[in-house]
Amino acid sequence: MKKILWFPAFFALFFAGDRLGGWFLQKQVDGSQFRYSRMYRGEAGADILLVGNSRGLTFFQPHIEQTTGKSTFNLSYNGLPADAAKVLVQDYLERYPAPRCMLVDITTCDRVNDELLTGFLTYTVHSQRLDSLIRSKQTKMWWGSRVSWLTRFNNEIFQRSQLHRSKSDEDWMLDRVISERLVAEVGQNQYPLEVHPYLVLQLKEMVAAARAQGVPVRLVISPYLPGFTVTNLDALKTAVEQATGLPVHDYRTALADPALFGDFMHPNKRGALQYIDLLKKDSILP
Repeated sequence: MKKILWFPAFFALFFAGDRLGGWFLQKQVDGSQFRYSRMYRGEAGADILLVGNSRGLTFFQPHIEQTTGKSTFNLSYNGLPADAAKVLVQDYLERYPAPRCMLVDITTCDRVNDELLTGFLTYTVHSQRLDSLIRSKQTKMWWGSRVSWLTRFNNEIFQRSQLHRSKSDEDWMLDRVISERLVAEVGQNQYPLEVHPYLVLQLKEMVAAARAQGVPVRLVISPYLPGFTVTNLDALKTAVEQATGLPVHDYRTALADPALFGDFMHPNKRGALQYIDLLKKDSILP
């Protein structure tokens, strides 16, 4: 009889500890200065909304704000796919006045990244859209997060929220110079980008959601290291232009000096400053 009673007592203790631990960690996330915490907390209103994957971090917010005199908010994240980006944009537009401009790097369509989606379990308490997307794409992980709240925090996005627990993430980007060895090897490397009709559709719907609220949308391809090959980038550009009816402003070769890059695919901070100056000069930024 004692053994029979021990099992429900154990599971009751486990359940209570899991819920208490999940509640505590959610409080840490919700109080963070990380971008998604601020957005779902109601502190992300801005004139310019920035969207992309890691290349969207090249939209260096301090310099954009200095150059334009307008406030910014950046939804970009490393490897962020267009389906997650669409949901985040829709959540943003639902919560805040329409921004004056939305700037999107279309390489957020470069790959499906369902593994990253589970990281956004951290924010599903604030977003039915995120919850539904993750449930449809990562069903087992979604159910796991219902059984154990603690699993919502076993991911990189939670760790990033704690890295920025008390400091801004608006200057989050590479601040190094690519090595001479890698520059010399650039012709031997390429990125095999695939055109995913599903992701192009997600981008189309993201653009439509913004334009429905009167938000001008600017689509761009940010710079790559000169000589670095991205296969199918022209095909992606064409597919996006046809789907959205908007031009894609192509800056892939806009920066010629390797010293302006941190790696093959990402300008460093110096490169970002020059890139943003070009966007302002070309009236891509308001």
